[in-house]
Amino acid sequence: MNEQPLLVHLLELRTRLVRAILGLMLVFLGLFHWSGDIYHLLAKPLLDALPNGGSMIATEVTATFFVPMKLTMLVAFLISLPNTLYQVWAFVAPGLYSHEKRLILPLVVASVLLFLLGMAFAYFLVFPVAFHFFSMMTPSGVSMMTDIDKYLSFVMGMFIAFGVTFEVPIIVIVLVRMGVVSVAKLREGRPYVIVAAFVVAAVVTPPDVLSQTMLAVPLWLLYEVGIIMAVFMARPARALTAGSQDK
Repeated sequence: MNEQPLLVHLLELRTRLVRAILGLMLVFLGLFHWSGDIYHLLAKPLLDALPNGGSMIATEVTATFFVPMKLTMLVAFLISLPNTLYQVWAFVAPGLYSHEKRLILPLVVASVLLFLLGMAFAYFLVFPVAFHFFSMMTPSGVSMMTDIDKYLSFVMGMFIAFGVTFEVPIIVIVLVRMGVVSVAKLREGRPYVIVAAFVVAAVVTPPDVLSQTMLAVPLWLLYEVGIIMAVFMARPARALTAGSQDK
């Protein structure tokens, strides 16, 4: 690989950043008209759990505009993520060895898909159960009306928690491939992982046993999936060393 001046790399980085931002803005502009519908779709699990006549509220004057806009920008980011990742890959790929390309590209794609799968798990399974539970626990004489900004913050936090949780197989595979830990050690640490899963769930989820279990159990199962995948993907270190000679 021929070394290029720093200025060339900086210009290439600028080009890739501009293309990624343009892709994001184009998607955002295309979704702008439906920002209210997008927020309604996000709020549907809560709205379905509210009693008859229940609704959401906005405690700030600008919230009715800016909250849907923030959500639309986040949705645009997810939709334009393939373009963003391609720009990142096009920038870094020329400097990678062939065996690094074979490892990194599938891991990146799998990481994105797993993160989206975690978000879908939270939206379709966890939210309906958790919101129904909260609605049932509302004291007599109290109306359950959530502020739209606080609801967005809560949902984003849950999406991140479940999205990161679904990245566990990738983390396990990377640790094994880098030689940081062996598959045998991962198996030995299973009891500690199960305890840690419930501790993490207790910290990042609402304070009810059902929601915590719905995060802790997938976290443990994904850890097991990571171990199984690591067994099939792990290769001797000498094979990696030999492959580093070709590009």
